[in-house]
Amino acid sequence: MSLSLNQNVIYKDEDDMKLDVVQVRLVKDAPILSDFRINSPEAAVKLLGEEMSQLDREYVCVINLRSDGTPINCSIVSVGSIDKSVVSCSNLFKTAILSNASSIIVLHNHPSSSLEPSDQDINITRRIMIGAKLMDIQMMDHIIVGAGNTEQYYSFREFDRMDYIERAVNRELNGIIYTTGSLDSVAEKSEEILER
Repeated sequence: MSLSLNQNVIYKDEDDMKLDVVQVRLVKDAPILSDFRINSPEAAVKLLGEEMSQLDREYVCVINLRSDGTPINCSIVSVGSIDKSVVSCSNLFKTAILSNASSIIVLHNHPSSSLEPSDQDINITRRIMIGAKLMDIQMMDHIIVGAGNTEQYYSFREFDRMDYIERAVNRELNGIIYTTGSLDSVAEKSEEILER
């Protein structure tokens, strides 16, 4: 083993300088048949609501859509407990990016049958919307499905919560763009907002 000093970096040997090349691929699972465009919360609930209303824990699912509203696929991004689920934005956007989705709809279930969004539901909607705007993917809606009943659901879009959250997110993101001087500071401010 030989040690060499190169621009203040010490290498033990040539193997330490190798960089692995990796690939991420989208793997298809069992299909959900859909021959219609999703242009309303009812259509999204019609597609996945029955399955989600039967679940005994909180599940978070993202439906990836083409620009015309045709579903490309859906992905379960989080499985939680009876009353909460932790959502990682990186997991949520992984399939959207790999699917070349132009928009997404987030659905999750409340096994308790309560359709009222929690503070955590509102906060994760805000975080997802920030990520979506930064990646130029439109977040169409966040829908809550209750237990055993697909007739009732809560749509953030229908209750104007999406518009309210979007205005707040736009103010936050515009503040970052206009008050920072470098890309590094934009990245730091973005991280700071996502951590809230």
